[in-house]
Amino acid sequence: MRIIAGPCQHESLSQSAAIAEKCKAVCDKYDIEYIFKASFDKANRSSMQGKRGIGLADTLNDFKLIKEVHGVKILTDVHDIDQIEKIVSVYNDVVDVLQIPAFLCRQTDLVQAACATNKIVNIKKGQFLAPWDMKGILSKCTAAEEVWITERGTSFGYNNLVVDYTGLMYMLANYEHPIVFDVTHSVQKPGGLGSSSGGNRDYVPGLARAGAALGVRNFFLEVHPNPDIAPSDGPNMLRLDDFESVVADIVAINKVVAV
Repeated sequence: MRIIAGPCQHESLSQSAAIAEKCKAVCDKYDIEYIFKASFDKANRSSMQGKRGIGLADTLNDFKLIKEVHGVKILTDVHDIDQIEKIVSVYNDVVDVLQIPAFLCRQTDLVQAACATNKIVNIKKGQFLAPWDMKGILSKCTAAEEVWITERGTSFGYNNLVVDYTGLMYMLANYEHPIVFDVTHSVQKPGGLGSSSGGNRDYVPGLARAGAALGVRNFFLEVHPNPDIAPSDGPNMLRLDDFESVVADIVAINKVVAV
């Protein structure tokens, strides 16, 4: 079992280190592989008012310290080939997993460049794609050593996402790649606040339990000590204090399903 967790974007060394420490302790307690995630640049903003992050160099220098102190693997998303090349040339030992954002999952050059790095590549399924459409994207990943597919909700009218659990079942049954359930982005309301996205974190525990009941063993959860003041994705991020209760439920249900 694997859990990817951290803030939407990296805000400071002290905050991200505290989040990584807490999440790792919880995952160690339940014997779960933990991967810390955060973004150095949130390029897919609803408007120019959206905060993007502190940048690649400052963020990855902090990630290096977090990795050294807490012994965690690191996942971060990339938006263009230049970012991939910079990570590989300067921060190759820092980043373990490159993530392709959902909006960019069909960008052939970007996907192929990530897959050519010999790193794990996590591809988020676009909100606009059917589960079986991922076959075409996976055909671009022949150079990759390992690819994960992440479900992060499906567009359902304007400013709304739903989780299609039949789609999750399809991917679990038809792809040999690890399937990740991004629970917190699935409760997002894209552009729902006008200049930024809305969401409802209250739905996260229930959706996570439902995913575990289907047999999902890899979960993506954005967490924050105070989501209401986070620079991005606050409405759909889980409070850090609630992280363990969600993990405990996932673990308990997975044990029942595995019997």
